[in-house]
Amino acid sequence: MRRQSGFAYLFLLFLLALMAVSALALASIQHIDRVRSNEAELLRIGDEFRRAIIRYRDAGMPRAYPRTLEELLLDRRMGRNQRHLRKIYADPLTGKAEWGLVLEQGAIVGVHSLSERVPLKVSGFDPDDADFENALRYADWVFRASPVPAEMRLPGRPPSSQRAAGG
Repeated sequence: MRRQSGFAYLFLLFLLALMAVSALALASIQHIDRVRSNEAELLRIGDEFRRAIIRYRDAGMPRAYPRTLEELLLDRRMGRNQRHLRKIYADPLTGKAEWGLVLEQGAIVGVHSLSERVPLKVSGFDPDDADFENALRYADWVFRASPVPAEMRLPGRPPSSQRAAGG
């Protein structure tokens, strides 16, 4: 009789160890799912900012980029109130409504996350986000407004990418 209780005890220990390993695996899977969901949300929100910056730039004459993110919420140029963005979204990776700003001549041309964590997604991005491939951190995912097309540019102004590269 005593020998059987020893086997039951070993079986119970084995069962507890198996349950602990299973719980750990499940927690790991849930964490990866949460990170992937946050990445997808960052891509969506970043694209919202990018499109809002482009709409702001294209809405006024002369074309200009916003000086603050709040200007995307209420654009009072051209004698009317216009909203290019509903709200300043929180960064899904940091949980804060704080963004890194890409500035050109004091104006915002793009935003990026302030997260220094390493992304899970390293390929398979949309064409607008192709520069994100193999990024080492989320802060490298820069949601930059596309340069002004040549036919829309003011005379004597090179595209923003040439200005940045040329000095």
